[in-house]
Amino acid sequence: QLQLVESGGGLVQPGGSLRLSCAAASGFTLDYYSIGWFRQAPGKEREGVSCMSSRSGVTRYGNSVEDRFTISGDNARNTVYLQIDRLQPDDTAIYYCAARPRAIGCLLEKTWYNYWGQGTQVTVSS
Repeated sequence: QLQLVESGGGLVQPGGSLRLSCAAASGFTLDYYSIGWFRQAPGKEREGVSCMSSRSGVTRYGNSVEDRFTISGDNARNTVYLQIDRLQPDDTAIYYCAARPRAIGCLLEKTWYNYWGQGTQVTVSS
């Protein structure tokens, strides 16, 4: 059973940046999985913001994130990152990473993923 752990969230002022990390438990190699990043704000649906597939070289971004989000992977550290720049109050949410094994490509659809982390809180406020 794959276990994912997110980290890197926190309180940041508008305009600031954060880098979120999604790490896999030892014994698993994330390049075998398609990885998605999702976020859920209070009272809202969980939405996909970005995903990547190392096997196919595919990355995708949600329409709501414009060019402020960058997803990347470090196979040596078995970690996928989500860099968020120019943070806005509307970015406040719990951010989750998710994984699907043996997939080619990726989707920003939460039902497509098999494994989920517990999430990390991002709060953007002055």
